[in-house]
Amino acid sequence: MSGQEFEQAIAEIFKNMGYQVTMTPTTGDQGIDIIAVRNGIRIGIQAKCYTGKVGNSAVQEVVAGKQYYNLNRCMVVTNSTFTSAAVALAKANNVTLWDRHVLEEKLLSLSCEESD
Repeated sequence: MSGQEFEQAIAEIFKNMGYQVTMTPTTGDQGIDIIAVRNGIRIGIQAKCYTGKVGNSAVQEVVAGKQYYNLNRCMVVTNSTFTSAAVALAKANNVTLWDRHVLEEKLLSLSCEESD
């Protein structure tokens, strides 16, 4: 799966969770790939399709993007895991992290809701 395909997949998850979703430009996105809005809360999301661990730079980028896009919250979503430094930086900056385990749980939850 390419990076853009992964971004689209994450956008679909948020749509299925009831968010209005906007994709930012593929270049010059200021660290935010997706803006998800629900109940007036604007969340900036960076989607990282990685084979290795996601590091600090992803967290730093969404923190910068939060101000740029005037967001209430920001998060990094990956199909992989995060370095301990990225986890610490995210905690210090109130950035939500979804690693592959959280992503699997969200997908399972959504598929269970659809089958009800």
